[in-house]
Amino acid sequence: MTAREESSSPRMQRSRKDALLNQMRGIDRKKPQVEAETVTLKRAAARFEDLAEYKQVQMQKLAGELVQIGNPFYRTHDVGAGATTEIDGRHLTNFASYDYLGTNQHPLVHAKVQEALARYGVSASASRLVAGERPIHQELEGRLAKIYGTEGAVVFVSGYLTNVTVIGGLMGQDDLVLHDELIHNSILTGVRLSGAARRFFRHNDMAHLQELLESFQGRFRRILVVAEGIYSMDGDVADLPGLVALRERYGFWLMLDEAHALGVLGETGRGTFEHFDIDPGQVDIWSGTLSKATSSCGGYIAGNEALISILKGTAGGFVYSVGLSPPLAAGAVASLDLVAQEPERITRLRRNGAQFLDGARKAGLNTGLSLGFSVIPVIVGDSMRAARLSNDLMAAGVNALPIIHPAVPEGQARLRFFITSEHTSDQIDEAVQLTAECLEKLVAANFGIASLDRQAMARLMSEMASDG
Repeated sequence: MTAREESSSPRMQRSRKDALLNQMRGIDRKKPQVEAETVTLKRAAARFEDLAEYKQVQMQKLAGELVQIGNPFYRTHDVGAGATTEIDGRHLTNFASYDYLGTNQHPLVHAKVQEALARYGVSASASRLVAGERPIHQELEGRLAKIYGTEGAVVFVSGYLTNVTVIGGLMGQDDLVLHDELIHNSILTGVRLSGAARRFFRHNDMAHLQELLESFQGRFRRILVVAEGIYSMDGDVADLPGLVALRERYGFWLMLDEAHALGVLGETGRGTFEHFDIDPGQVDIWSGTLSKATSSCGGYIAGNEALISILKGTAGGFVYSVGLSPPLAAGAVASLDLVAQEPERITRLRRNGAQFLDGARKAGLNTGLSLGFSVIPVIVGDSMRAARLSNDLMAAGVNALPIIHPAVPEGQARLRFFITSEHTSDQIDEAVQLTAECLEKLVAANFGIASLDRQAMARLMSEMASDG
């Protein structure tokens, strides 16, 4: 065999491949390596069917079947959903859309999206770090930085990923995250993946937060406090003045999630800081989504130059992820333009929210903590009752989705109404009236988990017992 043939032989190719891999692993083959004792163990792979999470989903399905409740989730919309929608050929008043300011179907937004689609295509096709950067990304980030008065901003492909990425990138095992007890799941996931310690403070309770800060002072390298501008399940607003006062005293990083507040709070829709007339520089990390008032997809972080440089240079959710789709970035820019040009959209949204909240309270509905901005819950307590109420409303022409256990504690199940600037006064009054009437019938019939007959309850308990 010639030297050339020998070098191209399968054995030599494997040898070179192994040498390269060992080099990448940092293994020095010249040094003696201790070989671990090989033990062969045979075990069966875990089955997804045996997981507690799967059993929980199945038990909810079984409970619904026992009381003949159709699944209210995954309803398929046949058109762009806003204040109205179409499902299964039926025209419905819709209270299940994030399109707070009615920009999703606006011609100006569509024109900007089509322009970006023609110029850049559907996808950025790469991480922005290597080949996915487009001018529209920079334009959007500039607009967001201007809104918050910060030195910079960075956009991500997912709002959920945004919170996970920033917390996972900034916090570690020697750090502490303190968060409101009603905080979004994306924050909890980010903390868990970061390895940081976590404690919650009672909802909007600044005295409790101060107690925690006092007790943990000096015990951690970094402390991050996280709250939401408008709370996504309850519709009330963070005590930003109280948070800022504590930040000045204790020197922690303050992060505010503006997912449901941008475009909603403040005279011009700039969010929670404008609502309270507070310098936005008093918040270290502004986060939010592009899927609500800006009718797009993705998320953002706004802050000082150092923070944005860290995230763009090291955050896994940015560095190792494809860049935000250019048409989606263009849609967000166009939505921000539209809101700036037509601030009356914010005025209409505020009027509609106040009308719904006032009407619901007068009808005896439990709206919890909501202040009547973009999110208004109607709390019914029982998860089965909430699911049935949603189905009854849909039959009557109103689409509103239930939030049930485990998304909220059992006993706090609710229908969550998203209010938009495009709802009419008649649509709001009708939705409130139908909700009150349908719920009154379910309460009178004692419909819910407590209404399961003995045979059905025995079957349910048997299934639960057999599933461990």
